[in-house]
Amino acid sequence: MALLFSSQGDDADLWRHNMATELPDLDFRVWTPDGQDIGDANDIEYALVWKPRKGALKEFQNLKAIFSLGAGVDHLAGADLPKGVPVVRLVDRGLTQGMSEYVAYWVLHHHRRFDAYADMIAENGWQRLAQKDAHGRRVGIMGLGVLGRDALEKLKPFEFDLAGWSRTPKTIPGVKSFAGEDGLQEFLKRTEILVCLLPLTPETTSIINAQTLALLPEGAYLINAARGGHVVDNDLIEALDSGHIGGATLDVFHTEPLPDDHPFRAHPKVHLTPHIASITMPETAARAVADNIRRIRKGEPPEPVVDPETGY
Repeated sequence: MALLFSSQGDDADLWRHNMATELPDLDFRVWTPDGQDIGDANDIEYALVWKPRKGALKEFQNLKAIFSLGAGVDHLAGADLPKGVPVVRLVDRGLTQGMSEYVAYWVLHHHRRFDAYADMIAENGWQRLAQKDAHGRRVGIMGLGVLGRDALEKLKPFEFDLAGWSRTPKTIPGVKSFAGEDGLQEFLKRTEILVCLLPLTPETTSIINAQTLALLPEGAYLINAARGGHVVDNDLIEALDSGHIGGATLDVFHTEPLPDDHPFRAHPKVHLTPHIASITMPETAARAVADNIRRIRKGEPPEPVVDPETGY
């Protein structure tokens, strides 16, 4: 029994060590771009991957599960995966905690107007600015999966006026919930700090555009820690330049690394981070993968398995 590991950006040795701690009998094999020999393809029962080559996983006839190395699975779109093999999303305490830390930090940053203070101090200013009570600060999260729900729970102690939007109705104590196309307009109109944590699907691609940004209150802030494909870049730049959007924090982009000449790089109202909102850490993620392998060994299905209909 072997697991095939394929990723150019992750530390294979660290993954090997942590997987061996969890499953000492697991044969860990690394699939490298230069075609390193991985032994008998019939031994491969599990694949732990990020952006595999199109159709490449079809050569493994005994594959029982394909594990994503990240929370999202859009990197597998167009990979031409073998039919009938479950694709398993990564749900991991470390990944979830990292995202909630990122969201909480930037929500507080915008709520407390730290941008305005930084600009003031840079110009030798020194004064207090008007501050809004957290009870009146309307924060909204798009995407109410594991990451969105946990971020909302982490924000609750600050006593913000919280809301969430998702494709289908969800019930979360202490959170106003909106769903579907009918609920999107109302959700956006009441949201002063918008956080996007949606999966990237055909339905959510370009969901943050001129029309949706215009529905936000004047001066609203955007935090996108989901995927770059959710945002129409030019529409966001126009909304920032007009003053309708007060600022944006962006962790993900259409092209990564973000090109040096991209307008986001120099925009005074944009904060950039290099796709680090939540980083997969083998120290915690290996257990999530190993737990699913244990489930499969016992004849149980892995979880959560991607629904082909919704794409997540």
